[in-house]
Amino acid sequence: MRQPLPPVVLVLAGHDPTGGAGIIADSEAIAACGGWAVTIPTALTVQNCHNVAHVVPADPTLMRQMAEMLSEMQVAAIKIGLLADEATLRAAEQIIRRFPGIPVVADPVFKAGGGAELSTPQLRQLFIDRLLPLVDILTPNRAELAQLTPSIITPFDDTARAVVLMSQGCQAILVTATDEPLPGNDQQVMHTLHSPDTTRQWQWPRLPEQFHGSGCTLASAIAARLAVGERLPTACEQAQHFTWQSLSQGFQPPSGQCLPNRFSRVARF
Repeated sequence: MRQPLPPVVLVLAGHDPTGGAGIIADSEAIAACGGWAVTIPTALTVQNCHNVAHVVPADPTLMRQMAEMLSEMQVAAIKIGLLADEATLRAAEQIIRRFPGIPVVADPVFKAGGGAELSTPQLRQLFIDRLLPLVDILTPNRAELAQLTPSIITPFDDTARAVVLMSQGCQAILVTATDEPLPGNDQQVMHTLHSPDTTRQWQWPRLPEQFHGSGCTLASAIAARLAVGERLPTACEQAQHFTWQSLSQGFQPPSGQCLPNRFSRVARF
């Protein structure tokens, strides 16, 4: 007898040829955390472990056609990554609306780890207006959180920024501090979950290296754990365990940022 397919996670994200981030990273993390990834590329990128040189957005018509063909896959969660222009963002919105009631995890990819800009103020506003009300959990780092809430000028008031985004329709926000530590806490990485029901914090030892694809790994792991039926706080905690393990046992390429080892162990929860 063949085994049934694991819970399916629909991924809309860019292709990263290094395998460190994008749909390859998403697929690895989802598989390691008990799910099965089906993917719709939103962009092709020219990049290495240093930076992104060029981004070509996908054809939005093809994106919608892919979603139509995948409609029989019984999607249990959706993960959103890079959306590089207005047309692909609107296509992603239309695709998400095909799956009402399915949890949506969005990783706002606005800048490459090497510094290349992957978004614009206009595109971020469209993200807020069109996608944010459909998102169950957003996973920004502190810089991305600030870009989504430019009207909030208090530098370190992440809670106020999260409240603003939740008032605009997002159900929950997991703010990560890997990109910049909170004041007085440069030896630890603190992640904070904001939701209407609870606020929870987790601390992890800060690793000395820079990593390519840590945000993709975390968001996809959350999506996989939601797909298998975990409640949001538990899914966030298990995904952080998995991500920290992947980073702590990551790979060093010949140059550039380190790559997560998402198969350092097969997650058993």
